[in-house]
Amino acid sequence: MDNMPSWMDTKLGGMKRVALWLIQVIGLGNTFTKNQLREAFPEVAQIDRRLRDLRDFDWKIHTNREDVGLGTHEQRLVEVGQPVWVPGKATRRAAVTVTAAQRHEALMRDGHKCRSCGIGPGEAYVGTDVTSQLDVARRDVLLPDGTTKTQLVIECNRCRIGNRELVANLGRLLGRINKLPAIEKKILSAWVAEDRRGFSEIEDIWAGYRTLPAESRVHVRDALA
Repeated sequence: MDNMPSWMDTKLGGMKRVALWLIQVIGLGNTFTKNQLREAFPEVAQIDRRLRDLRDFDWKIHTNREDVGLGTHEQRLVEVGQPVWVPGKATRRAAVTVTAAQRHEALMRDGHKCRSCGIGPGEAYVGTDVTSQLDVARRDVLLPDGTTKTQLVIECNRCRIGNRELVANLGRLLGRINKLPAIEKKILSAWVAEDRRGFSEIEDIWAGYRTLPAESRVHVRDALA
């Protein structure tokens, strides 16, 4: 990113200037507010939209929808994408927007549950008062013929960004252990002794199946028919 122009260069388009502002003023990993953005570009119409346009060029900018630790008006620069200020780098790709119909279909096929953790919409995460938000995620699936296809799958906001650190409740865990039948305690003891749990082939297959988008799950069901 040598010879990077200034974000204040009014000869550049709004999206390019926003990208440069994020790098030169905000910085990777830092947060900013909508007011900061609008105050930096008072003369640019629909500056919020220019910011959103960057997502089509691999820029990751999280709101509180993806990161529950952010405030309502806060956003965070998570990853710098294409250098859109470089000639030829701001050519828009084919539309990647998920339509309302596609979102509804994905929700129906996935049972209105996060395919990664199983939580439903508006349900509280265990041990917290934070509730889930479900959204459509894109997952690359390597098909049997060697090609890769991007498919839609429902995930909650937490699973999309990785689990945040939670306080472990040791007392609750020990209480649950004490209620286990003797044979299950013996099994658990073996797992704890080795600090790992071995999974059978069928359990590994089941875990892999559970994370597949609905389109791929159909192929698995057909193979078992």
